[in-house]
Amino acid sequence: MVLRKLRDEDASGMMEWMHDKDIQKKFQFAAADRTMEDMLEFIHSASDVVEHGKSLHYAITEDGGEYLGTISLKNLDLHARNAEYAIVLRKKAQRCGLAACATEEILKKAFDDIALERVYLNVLKENTRAISLYEKSGFVYEGEFRNHLFLNGRYRTLKWYGILKEEYKQKNKVRSGR
Repeated sequence: MVLRKLRDEDASGMMEWMHDKDIQKKFQFAAADRTMEDMLEFIHSASDVVEHGKSLHYAITEDGGEYLGTISLKNLDLHARNAEYAIVLRKKAQRCGLAACATEEILKKAFDDIALERVYLNVLKENTRAISLYEKSGFVYEGEFRNHLFLNGRYRTLKWYGILKEEYKQKNKVRSGR
């Protein structure tokens, strides 16, 4: 698994998951109206340079080639040393362990390279498959924002998770047997 800078040719893969109704059920925003121009604008504005207030977005690939998804550290706060994690995979890349590998890689970048103290995320309460990934990756449940979003004609609850640098280091120490 390789994370790389987003490229123009990734736009069609991004459109695929944005227009996939099954994938969109798990998201907090409607993307069906996004266009190829929107995707190219996002790709051109995406950065892999650490800068306060900015976001890092990477293409998830198996070998640096075909785009299979996007993983991000959003809203970098270099003063408080935290960022928001986000991930999405195309349907063809799901359920093969790729999300776990990409998550491990972005957490390594967050804690080892950028020296963040905390990475956090929020997820729709009913997105149990994603929640399982987050918990296996070391994220700790922190609470809920009940009826926080109004999507598709109903209120939805968000669950919040976070992982601290010390928790990440401890998890890796246990994994490596040190």
